[in-house]
Amino acid sequence: MPRWPDIPGHDVRRLEGFEADGPPDDACDRTFRLRFDAEPASPGEEVVLALDGVATVFTATLNGTRVAEGSSMFVGVEADVGGLLRAGGNELVIHCRALADVLAGAPRRPRQRWRTRVVADGALRFVRTAVLGRAAGFAPGPPIVGPWRPVWLVRRRGVVVSDVALRPRLEGDDGVLEIAAHVRMAGGGAVPGPVSVVVGRPEGVHAGAPLTLEADGTLHGAVRVPSVARWWPHTHGAPALHDVALVVGAMQDTTVAGLGRTGFRDLSPGPGHDVDAEGLDLAVNDVPVFARGAVWTPVPADGLRATLQTARDAGLNLVRVPGIGVYEDDAFHDLCDELGLLVWQDFMFANLDYPIADEAFRAAVVQEAEQALARVAGRPSLAVLCGNSEVEQQAAMFGADPALGRGELFGELLPALAARAGADVPYVPSAPCGGALPMQPSRGVANYFGVGGYRRPLDDARRAGVRFASECLALANLPDGPVADGEGVMRDVGAPWDFADVRDHYLALLHDVDPAALKAADRERYLALSRTAGGEVMAAVMGEWRRAASPCAGAIVLWLRDLAPGAGWGLLDHTGAPKVALAHLRRVLAPRAVWITDEGLGGLDVHVANDGPEALRARLHVALLAGGAHVVAEAEADLEVGPHAVACRNAEGVLGRFADAAYAYRFGPPAHDVVVATLRDGGTVLGQACHFPAGRPGAPVEDLGLTAVAAAPAPDGTIAVTLSAARLAYGVRLAAAGLLPSDDDLVLVPGTPQTVVLTPRGGVATGAITVTALNAAGGTAAVAPAH
Repeated sequence: MPRWPDIPGHDVRRLEGFEADGPPDDACDRTFRLRFDAEPASPGEEVVLALDGVATVFTATLNGTRVAEGSSMFVGVEADVGGLLRAGGNELVIHCRALADVLAGAPRRPRQRWRTRVVADGALRFVRTAVLGRAAGFAPGPPIVGPWRPVWLVRRRGVVVSDVALRPRLEGDDGVLEIAAHVRMAGGGAVPGPVSVVVGRPEGVHAGAPLTLEADGTLHGAVRVPSVARWWPHTHGAPALHDVALVVGAMQDTTVAGLGRTGFRDLSPGPGHDVDAEGLDLAVNDVPVFARGAVWTPVPADGLRATLQTARDAGLNLVRVPGIGVYEDDAFHDLCDELGLLVWQDFMFANLDYPIADEAFRAAVVQEAEQALARVAGRPSLAVLCGNSEVEQQAAMFGADPALGRGELFGELLPALAARAGADVPYVPSAPCGGALPMQPSRGVANYFGVGGYRRPLDDARRAGVRFASECLALANLPDGPVADGEGVMRDVGAPWDFADVRDHYLALLHDVDPAALKAADRERYLALSRTAGGEVMAAVMGEWRRAASPCAGAIVLWLRDLAPGAGWGLLDHTGAPKVALAHLRRVLAPRAVWITDEGLGGLDVHVANDGPEALRARLHVALLAGGAHVVAEAEADLEVGPHAVACRNAEGVLGRFADAAYAYRFGPPAHDVVVATLRDGGTVLGQACHFPAGRPGAPVEDLGLTAVAAAPAPDGTIAVTLSAARLAYGVRLAAAGLLPSDDDLVLVPGTPQTVVLTPRGGVATGAITVTALNAAGGTAAVAPAH
């Protein structure tokens, strides 16, 4: 539901434009001032000042009178200020203490049972504030200081609705919405009865039911919605949502309070699931879901929808809000509901040994968790609650018993609060967890960086037996445009390597080049190949885990969007522009996808995913090409993939003969250099994948026969460009100022044209649309005029 119920006569105003006396800095006090106009409360009216989040230890004064204070950036506060407002202008002042002073005064007991290098000062465990901005290796700053969440001035008349809890569930084909709330009249007086709830349906038919209003204003009851349209993650169906409203009073004295939207879905496993023993296999509406997503980082409010939409369009169906970050607001969760994106929600704890025995700390945690749960419990997008990020792993790596990292806080208190809030999702005590040690990837949930930070070969993704990767594949993904060496590159504190070294390792492995020598000789080609190599690594691992025979039920890339310029972990750069890696992931994670795995002496397997609710009937064509153009062998076969299923066909099984498709037997020089699997429905190509058994194309080709034809711009400014090639073109990219391509870093196969749609982003297209290929002599292979 939205942050505030939509009620006639209520005016919700966001107070913006605070002036700070300096930049965010933990070493200094900071003061934030705002002058604004607002009339005092009139008779029968109340005015509330709501501060949704201030970092971290603060006091707030309005016109010289203290109205609020707090010591947690994760707890919102409200104050009645109707009598303090002045007709001639008002001043709101928020004063934040220097965090360094707060930490200096923090207790020294209980002592830490383990330590971490993630943050410099272990005393941070006593203060409820973000690790983000204080982690030297991946988020060094600036820290979050001051009013980081909205400040509201809310005027209320008449009916006031608060503490709303919507808890939808399915009973057979029907939806049942349980509702609880508190209703009162601004300025006092009796609430005019009766009160009922109305649930809208997409087809326009509404369901309603009366609610019980207690003498203290408590409201409760339920409504049944027959044959309800279910909510699905977007990869598997439509994320159907239904408007919810309260109707207070009758006849001429009626108030309708809009409570936003809700969705009905079944989710398994539920709250009592033993993640340590059984791992995590999510199913929505009794359909197993391969959950693929990315770790979320805070983005500017005006980039929220675009960032989530980009993730959705790339085939991701989950975002994880991590314990190193911050709780997201209602707008974020409303969008996840709307877009069909599942949410893995951490509580904001990471790595440290938290003093839960301290009564004041415990009380702060309870208040924080209750507010966070009130925001997410009952939402159809909520899929997982997690106690923390890496606390059990940190304890284990320090040599302590990882059970100490669970303790009362994560093993008892938080799951009990989640159950009390009615959250119908599994609870993961810590990510990672499970097994003899939480770092072991074949038990529970894993933070898997075997392929990635620990530079294991690609086949380690299968050997590791990952069941669910709560984090994985952190690579220094290069953005487009100029980037300096080391810019934005993450590093594990104390490690002699960084994630650019990791990227170089896989560049050498996949492309058989010396990264340092290539960078010295041809920096632009080094950057181009590095962009491609990172994407290829990510796609290979995700394809491995998405196979029907894989034990893995999901994986979350670290992370979605960079916090700063440069080669960070993000699939998007700090402006929200997609990187090349995202295009590679899109092709293997789309609801309908085709990809190839190398099974060694078993040849090549072609995998076809069909996440949607309808069966897929198509023709699978397999071709072996030599020299990027000459067909050595080809055949096709009918293929049917059921709803929400993944099928596998052996390439030589389709060909009907042994062809050493994987070039595993090596009886002589390879007879082919590329294997192409194409899925067609009549004349429409549904998907295509390529495998290079003799190595990726590296030698430049003088004439690829690469052509690009740009159509006239559509009314929305998009331009469709049709690409074709006479010989295989590898690493094909389109570039035009002010335009973003719908696909990127393509492989173009002779006889299979592809259309890429260019969409305006931040300006008007200027100049030509340039088409390049990594195996084209000179790089640029074609130019299409921009209309």
